[in-house]
Order: sequence, then structure tokens, then C-alpha cells
Amino acid sequence: MDIVDAHFHVWRQADLPWLTGPVQPRIFGPYEPIRRDYPMSEYLRDIAGTGVTRSVYVQANWPTEKAEDEAAWIESLIAETGWPHGLVAYADMTVPDVRPALDRMMRFPHLKGIRQQFHWHENPTYRFAPHADLCRDPAVQKNVARLADYGLVFDLQVFDDQMAGACELADACPDVTFVLQHSGMLEDVSDAGRARWRRAMTGLAERRNVVSKLSGFGTFQHRLDPGLIGWLTSETVTMFGADRCLWGSNFPIEKLWTDYAALIGAHRAAAGGLSAAERDAIFNTTAARVYRLT
Repeated sequence: MDIVDAHFHVWRQADLPWLTGPVQPRIFGPYEPIRRDYPMSEYLRDIAGTGVTRSVYVQANWPTEKAEDEAAWIESLIAETGWPHGLVAYADMTVPDVRPALDRMMRFPHLKGIRQQFHWHENPTYRFAPHADLCRDPAVQKNVARLADYGLVFDLQVFDDQMAGACELADACPDVTFVLQHSGMLEDVSDAGRARWRRAMTGLAERRNVVSKLSGFGTFQHRLDPGLIGWLTSETVTMFGADRCLWGSNFPIEKLWTDYAALIGAHRAAAGGLSAAERDAIFNTTAARVYRLT
């Protein structure tokens, strides 16, 4: 089976403020081992022998004013190495009109989507957005809706208690495909936390323009947990269907606690009880369709 890695990063340390200077609290815990360049050559070594044949780069939080520089660098890597095969860049959806930024971004031929992280949490370490309700912001809704005119998807990153607002955003943008990051970022794995996540996810699953990315399942555990990967995969596929689920490695973040072969092996095992067509959707065809990979 050909596999698409629908969520990975490469980076140059000098471009990322959180990788220079004092160590900052991060959602994925201590990160000294990845406070360095992670070049395409290393990523290609990491995926060797795993069956991955295509990939999608997702923006890695360069300074916002350098979003176009980040996209230009990725395009230069594509010209040099043939990887990645798709690019999800950054644009600020809170401005009055995002179209000038999108017009400039469209010069990048591998651009497939935009990510601006909307997740907010009462725990400051888990917090990224300035407040919890960006999804309900009228300017955000108007700008995200404009992505349809450019043929771009929106990579949506929220916690479960923000998903009611995310449902409103999806409803306000019916012609935009939303790619839910990390299956909704389950961080409370208690019985109550799982039940709350499931209730919120059910609402998003009812929106046919939302798909879910099976990625980042080690973000809050800081370890490879095959049991959790299995549970999240089963629950998410049950809610969304395999044709609306896609897999991503979240490398090199997950490299903090595992290697690529072990990670993809755990995800393959989690999907082992599904049909061959369902597995092909999760690991290949859904990502190829959503991100328009050729």
C-alpha cells in the first residue's frame, strides 16, 4: 500500500523562535533533542522502508510576517528533492480581508491549504490562540469561507470545548473542507474526558465538510501509546468513516519519544481490523483527495 504522510514538518532552527534562546514550555513537553535543524534529508531517512510515497508539509510556526518565506523555502526543497508533495501554509484569518495574502501565496504551486492554530486551553502550556472563540469571529468566518475561491482547505486545530464554535465555522463555510488536526487533540484521557471529547467530536462528524487527521496522538502523553492510538482510531473512524480520516506522522515532534517505523506500525495495527479499502482510505486516498495530491 502506498502511504501518504499528511502531516509532517521540516525546519531550520534559525527560522523558529521557540527553537532558539531559552527553552519554552511546550504542549509536547521537553524538546531539547529537536532544538536543531530537521532537514528533508533526515526526514527521508526516517521514512525509508515504511511505505510512505507522498507527504504534506504543515506550517511550523515561523514568525507570522515570514509566512511567505516559509512557503518559498518548502517550494525550494520540492525543486531540490521532489518532497513534499503538498504544502499547508500560514495566513492570518483574523484580518479584515485575507485575500491579498492568499493572492500572494497562490504563486506557490504546491499550496494545498492554510493552517492557523485556533486552540486555546485554560492551561497556558496548551494555549496558542489569544482566546477560545476565534471560530465564532465574523472576520474569521468570512476569511475562511474565501478559501473555497482558491481551492484551499483549512487545517483546523481546536480542543473539544471549542468544537461547538468549530461547528459554527464549518456551517458558515460549507464549500471549504476542514481538516481537523490530531482528531481533536484529546488531552484528558480520563473516562469523563473521553466522553466529553466524544460528544464534541460527534457534532463535527455531522458536518460533511470536516475530515479528521489521525495524528499527534502522543502530544499529551509524551510517549508512543498503542492502546490510546487504537482507541482514538476506532472512535474517530466510527464517527467520521474511513473516507473522512487521514493519517499523519507529526514528525519530528513524535521523534521525541519514538521512531517512524514504530509510530506507523502502531497506527497500522490500530487500523488492522478494518477492511483493506478502509485502510487504503486512511493511509492514502483520503489525503490524496483532500490535499489534491498528484
